[in-house]
Amino acid sequence: MSGEALEMIAARFKALSEPTRLKLIIALEAGEKNVTELMELVGTTQTNTSRHLQNLTDSGILARRKEGLNVFYFIADKSIFELCDHVCGSLERRFQSQQNAFRGE
Repeated sequence: MSGEALEMIAARFKALSEPTRLKLIIALEAGEKNVTELMELVGTTQTNTSRHLQNLTDSGILARRKEGLNVFYFIADKSIFELCDHVCGSLERRFQSQQNAFRGE
């Protein structure tokens, strides 16, 4: 794999390494929303929300469309949910294994 490809992969994982960004992705799973709606759902300031949305857009996970004065964000790469399901399943198995070890099973 080329160095450029590895950089792109690292950038995608870096975009997902921030809990607020994960909250934004989850909030957008049900459909597009504007910055104000996302700000309220995630519980951050407008500046902070916009910064995270820009990062997710730059990484190709989100896209946006403008309607009048409003900017609406939506999931551009729906495969992100498959990745999240894979990671969540892996963590669930790991925690179950650890729990079983503590119980002596």
